[in-house]
Amino acid sequence: MRRDVFQAIADPVRRDIINLLSEQRLTVNEVAEQFEVSRPAISKHLKILEECGLISYDQRGRQRYCLIQPKTLVPAFLWIDQYRNLWEDKLDAFENYVNQLQTKKSKK
Repeated sequence: MRRDVFQAIADPVRRDIINLLSEQRLTVNEVAEQFEVSRPAISKHLKILEECGLISYDQRGRQRYCLIQPKTLVPAFLWIDQYRNLWEDKLDAFENYVNQLQTKKSKK
């Protein structure tokens, strides 16, 4: 089964793993310690992240460190970014609406 970056980021645990690894290099065990799910479940998430090219491993003696590969997130970022203006316009319109309501309320 061919996986892609969108499958990887679809799961909240994998997004949390990506976030952790974006801040620091961690061993597989250190990643697993951050979650209240089983070690095998974390291993499965890490395998999916590796299959999608979002992480790689650096073997140092007996330790296996997880390394983030941020360039792999670029397609997802570009896809999401195309909708930024739409959401910014919606949020701006909502802010204007709230401001109008507050202005009407303060005039009363």
